[in-house]
Amino acid sequence: MLINTIFQHKAEKERLLAKTYITRKKYDFGMKYLSTPLIKVITGPRRAGKSVFALLLLKNKDFAYINFDDENLLNLDNYDDLLKAIFEVYPKTNYILFDEIQNLPNWEIFVSKLHRRGYNLILTGSNARLLSRELSTALTGRFISLEILPFGFLEYLAAKKYYFSKEELNLPEKKGELSFHLKNYLVNGGFPEIVISDLYPKTYLETLFDAILLKDIVKRYNVRFSQKISDIALYLSSNLSSEFSFNRLKNILEFRSTSTLQNYLKYLEEAYLVFLLNRYSFKIKEQIKTAKKIYLVDNGLALAKSFQFSQNFGQLIENLVFIELVRKGYKLNNNLFCYQTRNGRQIDFLLRKGLQVEKLIQVSSQIEDWQTREREVKALKEASQELNCQNLEIISWNKEGKEKIGHENETITFTPLINFLLFD
Repeated sequence: MLINTIFQHKAEKERLLAKTYITRKKYDFGMKYLSTPLIKVITGPRRAGKSVFALLLLKNKDFAYINFDDENLLNLDNYDDLLKAIFEVYPKTNYILFDEIQNLPNWEIFVSKLHRRGYNLILTGSNARLLSRELSTALTGRFISLEILPFGFLEYLAAKKYYFSKEELNLPEKKGELSFHLKNYLVNGGFPEIVISDLYPKTYLETLFDAILLKDIVKRYNVRFSQKISDIALYLSSNLSSEFSFNRLKNILEFRSTSTLQNYLKYLEEAYLVFLLNRYSFKIKEQIKTAKKIYLVDNGLALAKSFQFSQNFGQLIENLVFIELVRKGYKLNNNLFCYQTRNGRQIDFLLRKGLQVEKLIQVSSQIEDWQTREREVKALKEASQELNCQNLEIISWNKEGKEKIGHENETITFTPLINFLLFD
């Protein structure tokens, strides 16, 4: 039975490798470490392209492929039998790809043993714990991590076979075409199957959303009150880029305790559905205690599961900017925060470099509106003085340029959303 399962996975591997795929932005980074003895750990949400990314890294190698999403492996209790079956099917391989490894109980012990024996291991998982407690405890210093999220805008355009040169960006027709693609990307998101296929986004994303809740949360953590998990997910997806406190959310969703709510929120984070952004403070305790901001891993999930019939355009832009900052390498609640001034003015994103505040960013869909512009500029100016940061930016749909403000010759850079997404 076990060896038949491994043969089935081999056939699945060969079918997948026969297809054509979009080269992901992190491909070169992955190839740089492929031949090293470090375990390669690829995490991210379901259906974001982790397995394909790993397969492409190994395309020209002789490698074994085991998919732990297979129900035939759910009750596996003898890992030596698994290893024997793998080498009956792949007798000469040195590379082993374990897909969705978090479904294997005590996987880290098994992986650690194989690593000690000198095998080159690539793991994928749809759970952020692979990069925290489980992995760090068992494999300290012996792994390199890669996070694969749904397509960025450049990857989206490549999947649509839409190409352009930087010189063409000033042509009216190119601006119009790119604007068309950006609006679709803003609403439908970047999950690969949505972008590449002619699937109806809302139906596909609703099904994906529910699968993540069931497989990666309810079953994995034996959640007793599954409806409560669904309630939280629906509430958060309807209020993306908004602030909340644990106590307020507990009352709204009628939880009995804040600790249960916090555990459920942690499960949603670990499954890569949501991100909870801390408000920046020089005191760590203050960061933990203050209100959080809600972001989703992909804008399409807001379309799929929001209570609202139409999402706020500004919320979608802000969520997109947040995910792009994460994609560019900023770490949540490490060097990426939100901020509130002493007078209560909100700053969408604070970027930190070392101990210094590197940049302050506001996001606005209607910056051409005079009142909106004044509100955003005042918030940036106030935060700039409090944090001693002069690198100020407002990202909006299409405004571009620089403007001096105040008496200190402070300058704000206005960046169109498309420029922010296309250029580092």
